[in-house]
Amino acid sequence: MQPLLLLLAFLLSPGAEAGEIIGGQEARPHSRPYMVFLDIQYAGNRSICGGFLVREDFVLTAAHCWGSTIIAILGAHNIRRQERTQQRIPVLRAIRHPQYSVQRLQNDIMLLKLRNRTRQNQVVRPVALPQPQQRLRPGALCTVAGWGRVSLNRGTNRLQEVQLRVQQDQQCSQLFQFYTSQTQICVGDLRERKSAFSGDSGGPLVCNNVAQGIVSYGKVSGTPPEVFTRISSFLPWIRRTMRRFKPDQMETPLR
Repeated sequence: MQPLLLLLAFLLSPGAEAGEIIGGQEARPHSRPYMVFLDIQYAGNRSICGGFLVREDFVLTAAHCWGSTIIAILGAHNIRRQERTQQRIPVLRAIRHPQYSVQRLQNDIMLLKLRNRTRQNQVVRPVALPQPQQRLRPGALCTVAGWGRVSLNRGTNRLQEVQLRVQQDQQCSQLFQFYTSQTQICVGDLRERKSAFSGDSGGPLVCNNVAQGIVSYGKVSGTPPEVFTRISSFLPWIRRTMRRFKPDQMETPLR
């Protein structure tokens, strides 16, 4: 079974990067103030991803959402409108995990250092990260949100959300060659047509108001289960990386 990264795959061939909310619903406007829309350009191509605010000047997302130019849009609900709540901030530096492997789909996590600090308010606010070594139990009910497509032929401008259940690790290890429970989470009930599938890459898996996972990859068909990066496994790297950059520290712009 060939997996694919979840980044705008509806425009690409199977096996390329892809991510959309399937079987979900429109989120209540601004009910997820940590959500970030990423407008990405690389080698003349444009794609989108999700991300989430973890500090006033840092966004967490998937490593495969990298680009030469990235604009982070916070405080958005309808991404195609210039809502007064929106903050558009260029990314100064995209920091992929040093052991990220696109071939093995491992360590799919990246920090984005924003050019400016966000203005935190009711609609722009960081999400909590898990405790070290915290493990989600199978059956836990969590939520994923994003601006990806809602079907193969229909997109959406408004933030969508869907509830997904954490699965036993063997559900994913049987499907995906490089799945590892140490750094990944298996999510989505095979009996339900609910998943993230095109444009949702990099978005958070939120359980009890804590970001536990990052949308990474799944099957070409978009059917569950899917693989999420396990955030608790990367907390030392996240904290060490963010400590290197103080808020408002001068940086060279992303190239």
